[in-house]
Amino acid sequence: MNHSLDYSPQELSDILQKTSDLVLEQYAKVDQQDGFHHFPQAEVASWFDEPLPRASTNALALLDLVKQRVLDTATGNLGPNMYAYVMAGGNQISTVADFLCSTINQNATKWHLGAAMTEIEKRVVKWTAEMIGYTPDAGGVMVSGGSAATLTGLTVARNIFWRKHNINKNGLFGMKPFTVYCSTETHSSTDKSVSLLGIGTNQLRRVATDTDFKIDLDKLQLQIEQDIAAGFTPFCIVGNAGTVNTGAIDDLTALSQIAKQHGMWLHVDGAYGGLVSSLPELKTKYAGMELADSIALDFHKWLYQPFEIGCTLVHNWDVLRESYFKQADYLDTSLEVKTDRLEFNEHYFQLSRNAKAFKVWMSLKAYGFTQIQAMMQKDLDLTRYLEKQVRTSKDFELKSRSDLAIACFRYIGTGLSSEQIIRVNQELIPALETDGRVFITGTKLNGEFVLRACIINHRKSEASIDYLLDVVRDVAQKLSSKLSSN
Repeated sequence: MNHSLDYSPQELSDILQKTSDLVLEQYAKVDQQDGFHHFPQAEVASWFDEPLPRASTNALALLDLVKQRVLDTATGNLGPNMYAYVMAGGNQISTVADFLCSTINQNATKWHLGAAMTEIEKRVVKWTAEMIGYTPDAGGVMVSGGSAATLTGLTVARNIFWRKHNINKNGLFGMKPFTVYCSTETHSSTDKSVSLLGIGTNQLRRVATDTDFKIDLDKLQLQIEQDIAAGFTPFCIVGNAGTVNTGAIDDLTALSQIAKQHGMWLHVDGAYGGLVSSLPELKTKYAGMELADSIALDFHKWLYQPFEIGCTLVHNWDVLRESYFKQADYLDTSLEVKTDRLEFNEHYFQLSRNAKAFKVWMSLKAYGFTQIQAMMQKDLDLTRYLEKQVRTSKDFELKSRSDLAIACFRYIGTGLSSEQIIRVNQELIPALETDGRVFITGTKLNGEFVLRACIINHRKSEASIDYLLDVVRDVAQKLSSKLSSN
């Protein structure tokens, strides 16, 4: 029996060399990476269907298995043929950062458990506020992604807004319902958050949008007034800084004014589009985001980070501590020398936290934010290129207009009836998944099913966009032929 789980220096060197070779192989073929590898679920499950391993396995042989079963079958998030959801492809220096971070195994919860990592996270918070023009006094915390960032922002909102009721101790018992407002296009994480926070989705008001899929301000104002008359307490507005369906950006200045008028909290969901507000030509679109009480951001989108990392920003560190601090004897800092140490466990829910900010810090240092902004701009330009190609084609139809990197369209073919067009587009999603060359998903706009292409990947090019349309057209034509022959 070994005295530890460590390998010998030579064994570890061999393992690391083989690991490095596997990583380099992934990047060497990234431009040719398929969007998806189609295997039946039962087959994938069978690869890992085995009893608990009791004996050791040779690590080099294990890496061979990992290559075969995991790396070679992975969904093509790295490459240029991924258009589904919001997958940004990561970056190489963050691959290195995550490896180094796991090596030193810091717990970014108390300063003395990860001094450098704590200061790095504080610095990333400050840099993030600078990127989007938020207050330099902002407090913030790294979380798993946009959903967790919204949950965090709304947790702080609830606890600070209702501090007079000491909600941290008393809970919601005996309080009359309070209401949250967002548009029908707002991400579903808002629904999940109000449910988890005890507010309840019955108190979430999803307000209709205008023709640009932005929240209708008149309808919002009317809904708030109706709720006040009915005895509810309007509590929070969730504004969109780029919706996940179309990239729509609400009028955040107007939302801030409405929130102030009614004494409400303004949370901005910038998980998809918040960081691209750093581009000068889009600044005016995001006017008012700096007025938010809390902001949700997602770094594995526009900062091209590997999963997982999001961020919640609030106006200062004090509101985080007021929301999350709980005295515990084993975490007591009263005997420590008084310094400016910041304890993240006093400013967030988690006590066990990996150092997510490290890869962002390394990315910004390695590439510089100017180069990252250039990649953002390239993605926007490629989206405009896709829109142009769709508009000028005879067999596609553009269904949305966005300032960001989402294009919604559908295949209309030649001579297809309205019913056939609907059916072809619905059947395209599973057919394209089986085909595997590109990976794209759909959504509904005004009740109509459309294809939704998200273009956030610094490895894409105009050739990638042309290839997407060629593949969709090829698969759609085959589906259309089957429909016509039936």
